[in-house]
Amino acid sequence: MDLTSLLVQAVSGAVGGSAAGAAAKNYSLSPIGNAIAGAVGGGVLGQLIGNFAGPMLEGWIGNVVGGGVGGIVVTLVAGLISNMTSK
Repeated sequence: MDLTSLLVQAVSGAVGGSAAGAAAKNYSLSPIGNAIAGAVGGGVLGQLIGNFAGPMLEGWIGNVVGGGVGGIVVTLVAGLISNMTSK
């Protein structure tokens, strides 16, 4: 695990989480909540995607895609859980 890759994935995840929250208003946590959930998801799922996708997604493109997808997924799942528990 490279620290630069993790940082790129976390930033990409924050951007992806913010975009997911803006696109899906029902699942939005808040602007800061979306960014935090996205950054965490980008870091964690970005590493997992990098391990599984390996040779297909190498370098910066793989880090950005993995982080962005991870941020979107975690933000939407956290928003779904938040909506389900508040009702």
